[in-house]
Amino acid sequence: MMRPSWNYRHLQGLVCRTVTSPLPGALPAQLFPDKEHGGRTFYNEAIMSAMKIPQVAVVCGSCTAGGAYIPTMAEETVIVDRIGTIFLAGPPLVKAATGEDVTAEDLGGAKLHSRVSGCVDHFASTESDAYNYARMIISTLNFDPEQEDGARYEDPAYNTEELAGLAPRDYTHTLDVKLILSRLVDGSKLLEFKADYGTTLVTGFASVEGNLVGVVASNGDLTHDASLKGSHFVQICNQRNIPLLFLQNTTSQDHLPLSVSKAELLSNRLKTQASMIAAVACATVPKITVVIGGCHGGESFAMCGRSYEPNFLFLWPNARIGLVDAARFSWSDQKDKGWTDETEFRAQLSRLKEESSAFYSSARLWDDGVILPQDTRRVLGKCLKIIRQQNYERVTFHRSPLLRM
Repeated sequence: MMRPSWNYRHLQGLVCRTVTSPLPGALPAQLFPDKEHGGRTFYNEAIMSAMKIPQVAVVCGSCTAGGAYIPTMAEETVIVDRIGTIFLAGPPLVKAATGEDVTAEDLGGAKLHSRVSGCVDHFASTESDAYNYARMIISTLNFDPEQEDGARYEDPAYNTEELAGLAPRDYTHTLDVKLILSRLVDGSKLLEFKADYGTTLVTGFASVEGNLVGVVASNGDLTHDASLKGSHFVQICNQRNIPLLFLQNTTSQDHLPLSVSKAELLSNRLKTQASMIAAVACATVPKITVVIGGCHGGESFAMCGRSYEPNFLFLWPNARIGLVDAARFSWSDQKDKGWTDETEFRAQLSRLKEESSAFYSSARLWDDGVILPQDTRRVLGKCLKIIRQQNYERVTFHRSPLLRM
């Protein structure tokens, strides 16, 4: 089965948005050209509508320029009086272009769009009323949610609060990931797959808040044997329709082998890593990735990094994402490799450290957010509940999306 080109992160059930204006100073090159940038949002909205995924917009701020299309393409839109506005160009631009003085309310306020333009469907006096409207709209979706089965599940045998003290801070090597798993999964029970083979990758079956998952967790370098094991396990989970949970803490590697034997070892490892990458890319089951430490180099591909579009992607605050770990570089080593300007080197190193942080990534919407280690189990439970809900949905394409008046 071929996967669609849009990001599944935008297709998780009902979409409710509080729409605001774009960031000031944003450059066109950062907003429009690529499939992950601003213009792609409108494409995604049309596709979601064709897939019968409901979309409700609550406008309780300024929707300007491209942001104005989002509520007007949603199936139903609520706007809040006096604070919600929708227009392609705000009063300052109108003043600059035509010399006319106009208020935001007259140009694109709640009364205008609910009584004159018809761009919105529900007028709310307050934000509280707007959210009540949203709840009532959702009640009309004619959708039967999954019934709660009331089944109980075991809490981990170890305190989840201890995860904060287990978050890796040295990205040149990894800790025993079973210490983390024992504080995430039900009853701290893991049915490990190939427990004594390729031990630098931990694979196995476990439950999180009663939801069965296949665990693929970094436990060191992704070696030849570990990659074979990972490839085998991912294909088993895909065959059995079991969601995959990846815990990433990859280590950056030296790219230049020091001997012929090391080159052969590296070549063999790359071949098996390629097999695992292919297995992960082609697996059609839902995937959740949590970066608990470093996310470095090509190993992040096999471990379902951002470019492999997991359904959910979270980072711990200590997480670092980059081709290599910035801590591996020092001026004493690099000046022997061609660097002549120490000031420039340190500036580039500082930039590498900044751009590899978890908060740099999340600030650019490259993932679903930074979560505290001790909240990971609760967040995973919510994600798995959403995933389980999809089993009860019949997604079929219409010939066109719902077209507004």
